[in-house]
Amino acid sequence: MSQKTSSPAVGTVYIVGSGPGDLDLLTLRAARLIGEADAIVYDHLIADGVLELARPDAEKIYAGKESSNHSVPQGELNRLLVRLARTGKNVVRLKGGDPFVFGRGGEEIETLVDSGIPFEVVPGVTAAAGCAAYAGIPLTHREHAQAVAFATGHLKDGTINLDWPSLARPRLTVVFYMGVGGLAEICRQLIAHGLPLDHPAAVVQNGTTRRQRVLTADLATLPAKVAAAGIKSPALIIVGTVVRLQQKLAWFQPQPTATQG
Repeated sequence: MSQKTSSPAVGTVYIVGSGPGDLDLLTLRAARLIGEADAIVYDHLIADGVLELARPDAEKIYAGKESSNHSVPQGELNRLLVRLARTGKNVVRLKGGDPFVFGRGGEEIETLVDSGIPFEVVPGVTAAAGCAAYAGIPLTHREHAQAVAFATGHLKDGTINLDWPSLARPRLTVVFYMGVGGLAEICRQLIAHGLPLDHPAAVVQNGTTRRQRVLTADLATLPAKVAAAGIKSPALIIVGTVVRLQQKLAWFQPQPTATQG
């Protein structure tokens, strides 16, 4: 009589946001799940030191997701999460910021739902909130902005297709994710749709970390100043009169690393 081999129970996939870069901004639930995970699938932009929280025997899989350099295509990544869970592993899908703010978390859990894989979403501090706070730029202020808009500045086919009239409104703070490569076009479109040349704008590079850099200017001069300063991704663009408060409210003093001298 042959013995029936039982298949392993299906594991759970946890879609976890690691926050904008400072490990101290990781949520307690995220830290606990990372420490318990059998496998961790992680992105390029995760908090420094976060993988040190994992078990020594946990499987760690790098998924990439740098701009224009996806080491694992999204469809393949979605299927990888399903395969890992079906082997009985509890999987942490670790992302920078928040999984549901330009993090493709929705795309990944659609595949999990279609495949019958249990999952949970663990929010993280999104880059707009974290980087603005550490830069000393309040996203809202009664005298400056009563609304905030998050937009993607990611270039596709050389264009940025956004609702420019809605974004070029007064008393609004706009935060562009993944927009440094298209900064000149973003500023040009905002000016073309009604914002003045001297409308305040800023770029925050490596926000909340020891490598943070903040550059403030206006729409007319920001692209040239960013290019001269050599600022690259990862960086956020913040547009709005709240930027005028930055010098007064800046509180975070990044500590240089050993390589910076």
